[in-house]
Amino acid sequence: MAASRTDMMHRITELSFVLDDMRLFLDTHPDCREGLEYYNKYAALREEAVAEYTKLYGPLRFYDMTDDCKWQWATGPWPWEGVC
Repeated sequence: MAASRTDMMHRITELSFVLDDMRLFLDTHPDCREGLEYYNKYAALREEAVAEYTKLYGPLRFYDMTDDCKWQWATGPWPWEGVC
């Protein structure tokens, strides 16, 4: 069963937090191979989650627009409209 829009957005937010935290760690430990592998693993998971969300609900970022026939960036509901 597919996750709901809210669940998918929550997952993307969680993965984004992990990446932000790891970025801070890697800023102070740039030679940590395990840290970099961990970051890359979660970066890939986040990209997968964003791609799936985009496929189902539209882009989260304007540069993820893929429709050549119509500019759809501003046509969906906004976060403050209770969707995310």
